[in-house]
Amino acid sequence: MAVCIFTLFSCKQNAKRNQQSKADSLKKKIVKEWNKTIPGNFSDQTKATFDSAQIVIFLKKYPAFNAYAQDINLFYSKRRFAYAWYVNGVLIEQAGNLSDRLINLQNEGVYKAIPYPKSLDSLIFDVHPKAKPGKININTELMLTAQYFVFSKLAFQGMSDSITRSVNWYLPRKKVSYNDYLDSLLKKPGKPGSTMPEPVYRQYDLLKNYLAKYRHLDVTDKWLPIILDEKLKPGDSLEVISLIKRRLYKLEDFKGDTLNNVYNDELKEAFKQFQLRHGLTADGIAGSGTIAELNVPIKNRIQQILVNMERCRWLPVSLNTDYLAVNIPEFKLHVYHADSLLWSCNVVVGQEVHQTVIFYGVMQFVVFSPYWNLPESIIRNEVLPAIKRNPNYINEHNMIITGKVNGLPVIKQKPGSANSLGLVKFLFPNSYSIYLHDTPSKSLFGESSRAFSHGCIRVGEPARLASFLLKYDSTWTAARINKAMHLGKEQQITLKQKTPVFIAYFTAFTDRSNKLNFRKDIYNRDERLASMILSGKGSY
Repeated sequence: MAVCIFTLFSCKQNAKRNQQSKADSLKKKIVKEWNKTIPGNFSDQTKATFDSAQIVIFLKKYPAFNAYAQDINLFYSKRRFAYAWYVNGVLIEQAGNLSDRLINLQNEGVYKAIPYPKSLDSLIFDVHPKAKPGKININTELMLTAQYFVFSKLAFQGMSDSITRSVNWYLPRKKVSYNDYLDSLLKKPGKPGSTMPEPVYRQYDLLKNYLAKYRHLDVTDKWLPIILDEKLKPGDSLEVISLIKRRLYKLEDFKGDTLNNVYNDELKEAFKQFQLRHGLTADGIAGSGTIAELNVPIKNRIQQILVNMERCRWLPVSLNTDYLAVNIPEFKLHVYHADSLLWSCNVVVGQEVHQTVIFYGVMQFVVFSPYWNLPESIIRNEVLPAIKRNPNYINEHNMIITGKVNGLPVIKQKPGSANSLGLVKFLFPNSYSIYLHDTPSKSLFGESSRAFSHGCIRVGEPARLASFLLKYDSTWTAARINKAMHLGKEQQITLKQKTPVFIAYFTAFTDRSNKLNFRKDIYNRDERLASMILSGKGSY
């Protein structure tokens, strides 16, 4: 069953509006039913039980489930081998919900085939004419439990660790006991329509909703390229403007009259919103970059959503603490407390040839008025050639040579406003030599694309970040932080409260207003992962 929740309204006929309204109501009802997730009012009965030997017999008949044998045995041993999917001999509603989601895994962004789909279908939906009412089928019971663990692995856990490493994703994978999760669902007090949150990062469900919308767009719209013969400007009146308005309407950026062909204020505001959602300068002007993003094929956008849904499966479900998150393609640092976004600021990340690594660390130190210890690669490739051109280069850049290692001089840049690390740096020790820091090159934060560094992350609001990290020490006032930043003498502070740092890579995500955002794949990480998803050949 395909569920389409993205609706295009007719502007011409009341009859069509009425038909569409009825269709919308039906779709909302379908979606509500569809989204009745596996969590819910499971059977908590304990009278009907079975012999544990039935699991052995089942696994011999369905050997593809052997990988889940331990989970299945543990689950039933905890409930003393009581049936979980039956009440009074009748399958509970969640059995059908689970079956629907397994059969329609592509709605979860998963293209991997499940084992024994025909057996699942026949056990759930085929009733033998001679079957007695209320008769429990042990194969149906165990098939549902085994398939639950399959679903959890595919939809909640995602591809294997070997895949994440192969795509250079070094953030730690979430650890969830899906056995305990299923058990908690069964014990959950039954309230009509109640559900438990699924064990997946919150962005997953938001992207999943947009996946349905964009798939509907892909079916209902040809998405032909918008071609401009001349640059558009506010006040223009051209036929192509009406086409642009219709497209922005379908993308939920424009809410006005789509038949009007005037470049009016409504269109300008729609352009601004579209530009913000795509990481462009929000000037409301239909420049070449904006039109290029409007012309990106819907299939490409669907692919982006799928890739980033998969990445969501790899992240911790939630954190009940302060933490920092840098999204590399977005060029943003986000500061959180217990999953609530407190504030964000612009950052500069590594160039394509000096890519910022995707990984996790724990912020431990703030260093005011820092020295910069130049990496060997920069000394070899940049400083030594510069010295050959200008023998006074070291002095002119406020640097000193402190020794020699591996045939290269050891060079440090003294603290000061011209220091490449700026007035403060933030250390979360790691094997990649990556940290956050200030910079004297403030103008780069005004660029819409900010991949300029050698891999470290330059922060647009360093004093604010320092204040946030030092908030557990009341002696570090704003005035004291400012003084330390300009002191010209290095001072390292050990944080009282260590803060997790996630350096992540999302090219599709929803913002605070739940609007879908896209960003360019600056490190070309999406395509390989997309091919593994769409082929169904990725390892899980």
